[in-house]
Amino acid sequence: MENIYLQKPWLKFYPPGVYPEIDIPTKSVNELFDEGVEKWGKKVSINFYGGKITYQELKEKIDRFATALYDLGLRKGDRVGILLLNSPEHIIALFAVLKVGAIITPINPMYVSSEIKHQIENSGSETLICQDILYEALEKAGLKFKNVILSNISESLPKIKKFIGKSILKGVYEKMSTPSYNIFKREGFYQFQELINKWPPNPPKVEINPKEDIAFLPYTGGTTGLPKGVMLTHYNVVANIFLLNAFYYQLEEGKESVVAYMPFSHASGQVLTVMRGIPFGHTLGVVTNPDPEDIINVGVMNKVTWFIGAPSLFEILKDYEKTNILNWKKLKIIYCGADALHEATAKDWIRRTGSVLTEMYGMTETTAITHANPVGREKIGSIGIPIPNTLACILDPEEDKYVPQGENGELCVSGPQVTKGYWDNPKATAECETIIDGIRWWRTGDLGHMDEEGYFYIYDRKRDLIKYKGYRIFAREVEEVIKTHPKVKDVGVIGVPDIKVGEIPKAYVVLESDARGKVSETEIMEHCKEKLSYYKIPRIVQFVGEIPKTDVGKVSRRELREQEI
Repeated sequence: MENIYLQKPWLKFYPPGVYPEIDIPTKSVNELFDEGVEKWGKKVSINFYGGKITYQELKEKIDRFATALYDLGLRKGDRVGILLLNSPEHIIALFAVLKVGAIITPINPMYVSSEIKHQIENSGSETLICQDILYEALEKAGLKFKNVILSNISESLPKIKKFIGKSILKGVYEKMSTPSYNIFKREGFYQFQELINKWPPNPPKVEINPKEDIAFLPYTGGTTGLPKGVMLTHYNVVANIFLLNAFYYQLEEGKESVVAYMPFSHASGQVLTVMRGIPFGHTLGVVTNPDPEDIINVGVMNKVTWFIGAPSLFEILKDYEKTNILNWKKLKIIYCGADALHEATAKDWIRRTGSVLTEMYGMTETTAITHANPVGREKIGSIGIPIPNTLACILDPEEDKYVPQGENGELCVSGPQVTKGYWDNPKATAECETIIDGIRWWRTGDLGHMDEEGYFYIYDRKRDLIKYKGYRIFAREVEEVIKTHPKVKDVGVIGVPDIKVGEIPKAYVVLESDARGKVSETEIMEHCKEKLSYYKIPRIVQFVGEIPKTDVGKVSRRELREQEI
């Protein structure tokens, strides 16, 4: 009998008209963009706090910037570091770099100088496109570049707002300073807007092999070792876009708009918002400072038809007083991804807005998405089912063998969106790749199971397992239980070394403001006793003011562990 995973039990829950396999065009990202401009030339592509850019205007800016980059010496295969906040300039830079055949290595604006230094040096980037207010971190790192192009966040604001740009974006500018104008007297330093103004829109015609040529080189971190560069080809990106468009056919070309708040340095913002939206005629309401008021206002201003956000945002919005100024029930789809969605948050969201969060799953190594919940068939707590052209299975974490349906193991995926491997790191690539039944599986490092209907569930990262006397404890499972306490606002759980048992669970807990000083550590432990086996109950509870998060709102267990050292 054929393996249960290869039988694809999830296909019976595909929406009508969605096929298990679709044809994916062998095109570069820029071919898609140029084709989109032909269709949507006069339509607004970007609305940046009231500053609007049509598709034709965007193409001209991209072509001018690409021409400048080429004249500055950028060639096919060169790596370019992009350290920018969400802005029109970020979108221009992305497409312009790809247009000259170079490779984008997106840098998280939250990185400290040592993290930036590793990424720049490991990728071999000699050109940097940087936000002016973020350049100080580069100076501290002592990095040298052939070209440094600095961008000011106000460049695309409407004229009347340029004078008050810093008050509009006060959350961005707070405690930051821009470099002196004298910096542009240095050799190799340029102003972003001046390059666009001075160069003609005559970019080179560069031949791209979509299945071989790398488009993006994002870096993904871990609890041990240094972050690794993930090689994503043009075909990886184009495939993921078309697979999502096929699965979520509700979104129509030229008729949609979205709040673009997810970081463009992250797959959720870069691929799922920019690369998926721009070539297909969507209008992006770009948000630089992602506070609730900005997001709601931009959503209303642009009459958004779909939305994508991280669980941490929905956790905030469900309690935000102005959330329902935006009529969420009218949106076609509200995607939730980048981290696990707490069941309580999902249910509270439904009660507050009358709309459903559609959970998706993916990782940097899969470009963006491998699993998604079908609209109208969502299962709370599930990452959904594999999207078209995508296979998924659960393997034993230690051996190359399938785990029976319903049992926990390591999620593995296969599809055209899966990376070709890690940059200059064949050893790390080999550790994630395995061939079974002639299929190239990629080990995700996430632990979970598949139910009888083919829906998948994630419980934890393999690296976040807590090992107590040989028992395996999922940190997320403990977090979910603690989160059900009515006075708990947020929680993060890690394992801390214990000489007698290996590791014990420790919970960092943020209480609601009215409960601080009233709820004890013992009360949290007693709450867990009702729902967890004895060995899963946190032996240590520490109340804190906040839980450290990544740029997309995930609990940063790495930072929690560092606090224990």
